[in-house]
Amino acid sequence: MLTTHLGGIIMKLPSRRSPYLVIAGALSILLGLTVAWSQTARTVKIVVPYPAGGTADILARILGEQISRAEGVTLLTENRPGASAVIGTEAVSRAAPDGSTLLITSTAFLIAPHLRKLNYDPLTSFEPICQLVSTPIIVVVNSESPYRTFADWLNAARAKPGSLTLASIPAGLSRIAFEMLKRAANVDISFVPYPGDAPAVNALLGGHVTAVFLPYSGVAAQLKAGQLRALASASRTRSESLPSVPTVAESGFKGYEADNWNGLFAPAKTPNETVSELAGWFAAAMQIPEVKAKLVAQSLYPAWMCGADFAALLSKQYNEFGRVIREANIKAD
Repeated sequence: MLTTHLGGIIMKLPSRRSPYLVIAGALSILLGLTVAWSQTARTVKIVVPYPAGGTADILARILGEQISRAEGVTLLTENRPGASAVIGTEAVSRAAPDGSTLLITSTAFLIAPHLRKLNYDPLTSFEPICQLVSTPIIVVVNSESPYRTFADWLNAARAKPGSLTLASIPAGLSRIAFEMLKRAANVDISFVPYPGDAPAVNALLGGHVTAVFLPYSGVAAQLKAGQLRALASASRTRSESLPSVPTVAESGFKGYEADNWNGLFAPAKTPNETVSELAGWFAAAMQIPEVKAKLVAQSLYPAWMCGADFAALLSKQYNEFGRVIREANIKAD
């Protein structure tokens, strides 16, 4: 008898058979194993915990189409909205850690645990792969407003504490960014909650509030039409779409930053090799000029950050957001 090993499989073959038959048998088994592996690992589901048509959904589909073409794999986008993105996120936390199920989500990923009890932990239930894109949050006033600059607006707020109003979503990143700004600038501005970007913008256009603090995508059309005026961006650096608009940090509040990002995650315990391969796929896709153009057209600006750097950002923001939510007594929508 001839004994041979193949990937942990022990084969006992009669010694009188031709060695070519031994090789053929081994290759047959190896091919079968390879095919089985490919059918599992080469089809990847990207769960987006938001409805179709949102920024995370658009991002997943643009990148998924490019990766599918370039890598010979199949990336499928599955929308699983509900409970402020908790339902889809929890589903990924319970998925097999083999790279076949991924999550693309937003900064809300770090906010939800501070507002409700969850069955997962954003810092331990997932492998953070990469931050993909970011969308700046902008302080915006009506174009007919007397406030021409960010300093004008803050000075008016200091002159008449509580008289200026700002509209935004009640328990999202924009609200947290607003509370951070109030503390950094030591101003008293009244917050007015609205159920979405569009109602807040309509209130500003109608003169019902002094300003809004919203993602650029929510005010881009009105800014381009000249109906609104941008005063400052909460991003680390100036926006490509608004190069003349200063950041809050460069306006005298060093260290202030509140970017709304979208990132890629896998279930915890996904092998490092798989995480690296996935990061490589997405990195290559985002280098394609046509892909970049499609993303920027949706106000999604490449903001590549992976591995330990991304994990450190998540930990920092998780703690910072939690502190602001507690101090401002922010409640779930």
